[in-house]
Amino acid sequence: MPRWLPRAVVLVLALIACFQLGSWAFHQLTGLLVNILIAFFLALAIEPAVARMSARGMRRGLATFLVFLGVFAGAAGFVVLLGSMLAGQIVDMVEGFPRYLDSVIDSINTTFHTKLSRLAIQDSLLHSDWLQKYVQNSATGVLDVSATVLGGLFRLLTVGLFSFYFAADGPRLRRALCSVLPPAKQSEVLRAWEIAVAKTGGYLYSRGLMALVSGIAHYVVFAVLDVPYAPALAVWVGLVSQFIPTIGTYLAGALPMLIAFTVDPWYALYVLGFVVVYQQFENYVLQPKLTARTVDIHPAVAFGSVIAGTALLGAVGALIAIPAVATLQAFLGAYVKRYALTEGAAGAEGDPATSSPPRPRRGRLPGLR
Repeated sequence: MPRWLPRAVVLVLALIACFQLGSWAFHQLTGLLVNILIAFFLALAIEPAVARMSARGMRRGLATFLVFLGVFAGAAGFVVLLGSMLAGQIVDMVEGFPRYLDSVIDSINTTFHTKLSRLAIQDSLLHSDWLQKYVQNSATGVLDVSATVLGGLFRLLTVGLFSFYFAADGPRLRRALCSVLPPAKQSEVLRAWEIAVAKTGGYLYSRGLMALVSGIAHYVVFAVLDVPYAPALAVWVGLVSQFIPTIGTYLAGALPMLIAFTVDPWYALYVLGFVVVYQQFENYVLQPKLTARTVDIHPAVAFGSVIAGTALLGAVGALIAIPAVATLQAFLGAYVKRYALTEGAAGAEGDPATSSPPRPRRGRLPGLR
């Protein structure tokens, strides 16, 4: 047996063990890594506001705390408004449920000539095996729901702490990262960091402005139609339609339609029509003007990035996909060399902005050297 064979076998086994250990550790830490990624993008989003406040003489930690306090106050206000609306609707539905059930039973008896009664139906439901099994399963599922809620709160706390440290110690983090890189790479890292800050912050700020415009417009419509809880519904539509990609518009419009349907079925149709019309106005007029300088990417690329982000990281990937792709596009665009178009390419068919009848010229084609 060659002398190198035992050492090679030991080396191969050690590499396999290290790979298995690293794979196990990566799968165990996937949740933490996703939380750190969310915190990093959140820190990039609030970096412009923190930097502006610290440039005026405020300590960076205090500026970060004030920004987070504003975000927390806004989120808490939204939850309180939405919770009060849902609680009121649930109370109204519970109080009016016997009346609705009596009307349904009367219509069934009139149509099918039956003799159903609410008391008999209630008695049969209370003594049914299906209801008892459902109550038992619900009782056992309370623990699962509680564990899910506690896990979500712990994850939210983790993201908040990491994002606070990333934002408060941003300059120190950049210096620590650049200190382990050669001087030629430090400028590239700083440039990529600045582009990421600009694109992520610009994306969220433009989305926030569009959410404000959308909320005001929908509030006016809800107030005119006298839909209950108009302020809460307007906040719901503004935030959900802007910060949940692709399907956010439909989710945002479903709840106001249901609430309007309880007032008048025609009001639900009016709300649906306004949601569709406003979405077209936003897509073709408002959004191009607000996002032209922040996340100027093609709609097809944005849609594809959302799908890819959802496939990789779920809802988190869908939220951070567009700023991540915009950052990558801006960073690569700074290093992609572009050339002048030839006459044939500039006047290509299907390009109305540059198409023109070709004129014969002598000499070399423009753009070729």
